[in-house]
Amino acid sequence: MDIQSTADLLDFCERENKTIAEAMIEQERVKSGKSKQEIFNMMKERLMKMQHAVEEGLDDASEAPSGISGGDAVKMKAYIEAGDVLSGSIISDAMACSMATSESNARMGVIVATPTAGAAGILPGVLFSLHKNTEMELDDLVMGLFTASMLGYIIANRSFISGAAGGCQAEVGSATAMAAGTIVELKGGSPKQAVHATAMAMKSLLGLVCDPVAGLVEVPCIKRNVIGTSIAFSSADMALAGVESRIPCDEVIDTMYDIGKNMPRPLKETALGGLAITPTGQKVKERLFSKTGLVNRLGGGKHDEPHNNGNGTSRTEKAEVGNR
Repeated sequence: MDIQSTADLLDFCERENKTIAEAMIEQERVKSGKSKQEIFNMMKERLMKMQHAVEEGLDDASEAPSGISGGDAVKMKAYIEAGDVLSGSIISDAMACSMATSESNARMGVIVATPTAGAAGILPGVLFSLHKNTEMELDDLVMGLFTASMLGYIIANRSFISGAAGGCQAEVGSATAMAAGTIVELKGGSPKQAVHATAMAMKSLLGLVCDPVAGLVEVPCIKRNVIGTSIAFSSADMALAGVESRIPCDEVIDTMYDIGKNMPRPLKETALGGLAITPTGQKVKERLFSKTGLVNRLGGGKHDEPHNNGNGTSRTEKAEVGNR
């Protein structure tokens, strides 16, 4: 069993009458030799860490050590509780949970990289919003993580999942696509519908550059995670309504790879282009790397500049999405 494309995945699911999540568990069982229960329990540990990051972020109004993020999740929570949100509870809660996770990452908290730390807010955002606003239990969310893992595994093996390799389309784009397919399956949609949602979400973010201010996974990354949750729900709703991607999902993923290969280096997480070199972005960088700046605040000083290699700035635990 070696699924390398969404076409392979749909063939397997149809032939074996399994969901995408069940296909992921079966593939992991074959490769690792672990029992299904062991694999489930390991994934549930990841979900619990996600939940902790969300809860911590929603109650912590402090700034990150960089001083360029922090406290926005608390504002979103208060806004939602005031009861006059424009986008409804399921999307607004996803936005808040996503922001909480990304802010926890910026504060060096423990998060689960799905597929990277820079895009770690999207899946927890959609999952814990579904948990809050529907009848879904935590064990349902664990199965959702298996759905996301299989979709991420295919993306990682066909294309990129890091901003340094393929731009933000590879990070936020991949995470949003994984989340869209996950929502569909959790809502009872078919594997085919989940794959269409994956394609539609990824298409929406093709070409997105990776331009972190001062090289940190905070600006504009945190808000891109938040927006990713909205795209994921929109794509899932279209797929559940029967709308299909005119371009097959595998071709969309391959297109992301081609765009990433041709993307200029300044737009691939080097902080040499895009928003990173705006006048404000440059001022932030100068402030952070002054003698009294970020390095000293973090208690470091071994390196001239922190460098984000796509795994973010915090301690992370990766979901099992495979590598190219």
